[in-house]
Amino acid sequence: MTDTTPRPVPYDRELEPGLAAFLDLVERIPLREHTILENRAHFATIIPPIRDQVAGLPVSWEDRVIPGPAGAPDVAVTIIRPTGARPGGDADAGAPGVLSIHGGGQVLGTRFFGTGELIEFAVRYGMVGVAVEYRLFPEAVADGVPGTASGEDCYAALVWFAEHVAELGVDPARILVSGASAGGGLSASVALMARDRGGPRLAGQLLNTPMLDDRNETVSSRQYDGFGAWDRNNNDTAWDAILGSVRGSDAVSPYAAPARAADLSGLPPAYIEVGSAEVFRDESVDYATRIWATGGEAELHVWSGAYHGFSGFSPDAIVSRAALDARDSWVRRVLRLP
Repeated sequence: MTDTTPRPVPYDRELEPGLAAFLDLVERIPLREHTILENRAHFATIIPPIRDQVAGLPVSWEDRVIPGPAGAPDVAVTIIRPTGARPGGDADAGAPGVLSIHGGGQVLGTRFFGTGELIEFAVRYGMVGVAVEYRLFPEAVADGVPGTASGEDCYAALVWFAEHVAELGVDPARILVSGASAGGGLSASVALMARDRGGPRLAGQLLNTPMLDDRNETVSSRQYDGFGAWDRNNNDTAWDAILGSVRGSDAVSPYAAPARAADLSGLPPAYIEVGSAEVFRDESVDYATRIWATGGEAELHVWSGAYHGFSGFSPDAIVSRAALDARDSWVRRVLRLP
């Protein structure tokens, strides 16, 4: 029988050492239903403590516990603030702000996976950041809506952030939501919730290789089956944990899988970046296309030959430098930074 699986897009050769390092460090243990807890324990060993992350840098950090969604547990957050003069900014104006949502398929990781981005944003842009510790699946339970517990925790953190802008010294008109992988998908969920509930007005949503669609049926999801960073099998494992028996059905909420949203109008400007050589390529392109179809604003970058998470593990590659420059350009434009 003829194999009809499309040939995968080849990796950029300059990225291959970084991909090997990613697989060795992050995906040493294949992610399956029975290895989720083992992977969580491994993940806890690969992120430095926050004290080490900020050492020697002009930033401060603070842990807090804030109210969670109605009827749900409280939520832990870490606040990252710049110290000293704001880069290129007006000392009397509110700083830009960012809610950071970590990756890990909504089954792995902690908020400290996202604090590295917040530290960089504080140093580079003078931003105040909040990293949110959302509940993980399959343990997380939302009130009657499968798969939405993580997103509800993140939205509660956004509401708290917006209500405390004066205390935090943040301009309420310049708040982003940002995340990579599952964090990118949850950032899209938070933007949908804020629109639908008349919540905080976001200046933008930074969706880095976002996990958007539980169906896992795209061409790119079939091309990267059994190899690569966060392959089709990892994705299946995570979505099964998030949604259980409703996965793939019409019962899936767009707050769990944003690609399920029937209407993508009225959303804040989106920055969507993804590698051409990874599972999330096609759902990212489709999400941007659907935003454009409503007259919305989306900036889409599909980086040639790039694997999932490439700019973090191959930062010196030519394509990674281009990706980081493009992201920097968008952040500066959407937040009106010099």
